[in-house]
Amino acid sequence: MEGKNSQLQQRKDDALPRGTGNLCQWYVEHAENATLRDGEGNSWIDFAGGIAVLNTGHRHPRIVQAIAEQLEKFTHTAFQVTPYESYVALAERLNRVVPIAGKAKTAFFSTGAEAVENAVKVARAATRRHGIITFGNSFHGRTFMTMAMTGKVAPYKRDFGPMPASVWHARYPNSVTGISVEDALTSLQDIFTQDIAPQDVAAIVLEPIQGEGGFHVAPPEFFNHLRTLADEHGILLIADEVQSGFARTGKLFAMEHYAVKADLITMAKSLAGGMPLSAVSGRAEIMDAPGPGGLGGTYAGNPLAIASAHAVLDVIADEKLCERSQQLGAQLTDFLHGIRSQCAAITDIRGLGSMIAVEFASAQTAQTIQQQAMAQGLLLLTCGPQGNVIRFLYPLTIPDAQFSQALEILGSVLSQHFDS
Repeated sequence: MEGKNSQLQQRKDDALPRGTGNLCQWYVEHAENATLRDGEGNSWIDFAGGIAVLNTGHRHPRIVQAIAEQLEKFTHTAFQVTPYESYVALAERLNRVVPIAGKAKTAFFSTGAEAVENAVKVARAATRRHGIITFGNSFHGRTFMTMAMTGKVAPYKRDFGPMPASVWHARYPNSVTGISVEDALTSLQDIFTQDIAPQDVAAIVLEPIQGEGGFHVAPPEFFNHLRTLADEHGILLIADEVQSGFARTGKLFAMEHYAVKADLITMAKSLAGGMPLSAVSGRAEIMDAPGPGGLGGTYAGNPLAIASAHAVLDVIADEKLCERSQQLGAQLTDFLHGIRSQCAAITDIRGLGSMIAVEFASAQTAQTIQQQAMAQGLLLLTCGPQGNVIRFLYPLTIPDAQFSQALEILGSVLSQHFDS
């Protein structure tokens, strides 16, 4: 008799377009903290975290309680029609902790792509310029503006026609491929010489740690140069922290690892523990550039998501998840370095805190390891321009025993690829 997962897969193939691809051929029915369960009695340790959305785990009791309490009050009014205190209070909380120089202000949206698009709107309104510079192998979203900003064609831009104009891509420093800080800075100067004058550039947008691009960490020296360059030409610096925020790197924001500060920061994913919420925080005078009605959205700052985000910030602080991130990341990194000497297929190990990745010699190896791990009950994600990187996005609330179990599975899988 055909299993429930197979039946659902057939229904999915019949009802959904093929563009909504899936990694798993099984369907989740229940999740708690770092565990996923399907309807056939199988379970997996979740090292994907809904693509970095669940730093506080699935259904954290305090988050569930906060959402339930908000359900008893109201679910939607549209903040720009009938505002509510919880939205204002969350903005105040973020303004106090976001690594922005001087007074900060925050606006809420629903998705990471929305946050990035609105950061561009704010930057253009504040500078009265049009140009946007991003970087190769970046990922900023799937809407048209963020597709243009994303530095990867397949699958994000392919088949979708002309992209919005006034977006240029510089090179992102990458020691694995030999792109030095000097190379990256030279590429920026080439853009200024060949494509757009610096006085027409509104913003430089980059991920402090590239997400889909393979978890490459921007060197501090690079950020120092970017800040100097931006200040010299009146360009705003925007840090896209959609994937790297909320304790993932061992700090509340990845930008806290750097001496310089961005003018605007985008955030989403783990901000609301599984609820759709994103935000743009930035210097108050810049955030005030758009006029009333220039920012917003029907669901922007949904009250259920806002309540969840308040609980997320409480959990991160009370359970010391920044410290937990550093502890788990160090344990994972030590484990991977211990294996590397026996596994020539591993070409690099990198990251900050618990935003860790391991790169393999080929995409086939990474995908085989991913499949073998899933067969043993561990869910992993790949990334990188060639798909040859495995990234680790486990909940920071994962119990120690379960984390050790996951490393045992990973070790068992990797041992199949040891040098003979």
